[in-house]
Amino acid sequence: MTRKQRVLVIGATGHVGGQVVAQLAPTGVAVRALVRNPAAAALPAGVEIAHGDLRSPDAVAAALDGVDSVYMTWPMLSADVADSVVEVIAERARRIVLLSSAAVRDDLVEQDNPIGRAHAIIERPIRESGLDWTFLRPYGFATLTLEWAPQIRAGNVVRGAYGAAAMTLLHEADIAAVAVRALTNDGHAGARYELSGSAPLSRVEQVAAIGAALGRPLNWEEITPTQAKSEMEWIAPEIADVILGGLASMVDAPGQPTSTVRDVTGSPARTYAQWARDHVGDFR
Repeated sequence: MTRKQRVLVIGATGHVGGQVVAQLAPTGVAVRALVRNPAAAALPAGVEIAHGDLRSPDAVAAALDGVDSVYMTWPMLSADVADSVVEVIAERARRIVLLSSAAVRDDLVEQDNPIGRAHAIIERPIRESGLDWTFLRPYGFATLTLEWAPQIRAGNVVRGAYGAAAMTLLHEADIAAVAVRALTNDGHAGARYELSGSAPLSRVEQVAAIGAALGRPLNWEEITPTQAKSEMEWIAPEIADVILGGLASMVDAPGQPTSTVRDVTGSPARTYAQWARDHVGDFR
């Protein structure tokens, strides 16, 4: 009897990792999830849970027992952790799919922004590991707009900078769909997949889409970049600067869609309106 393919999902409790787990289930592969807090991990029935953290090589090694492929969301740890994690994975698995970032530039030896730098730290040892690797490089996550949820739950106004900035935000289910293809099928080794949503929408239009999903009108209130940065307390100041700088660039040069989701999965990328409908409960 042929042994089932086994996939280890690192980051299974996140937005994308959770979708990877859910979409792997129908494929018939065995799924194991490496989680820091098993008691709090709400995962589908049949998913094997391994207790551990990327900072513990022994825990990662134990979770890799019998594993063929690895999906990893990188929590932007140090280069030393990246090197040790990849070494352990390369000794036990043959394939890895990494959720990276479109901020990584292949034409630069030293990345020119902190987001690209943080992901290049893990891409480099993976490229040198001998693993069959695939990098997923999304341009923008639709889930980032969940930051508006407190404002929307409190009223009908969303405050932010650069309301005219237009981007192609990705539904996490589409990122996961590409990941699942790369995890379970040949032909993706060495690919750097640049992923985008279906069409550029301004931040004003994104807020309107959430309002349509909720069934009530929402209004955008423009504030200065300085005001916006002061309200971005949950991230480091240098990351806030990168985000705001990116938004400023997309006012006059909107992000353009790629065809990668369709090319890899056979289905077009979901719209932001679909994402808003799928997440309407998060804004109520």
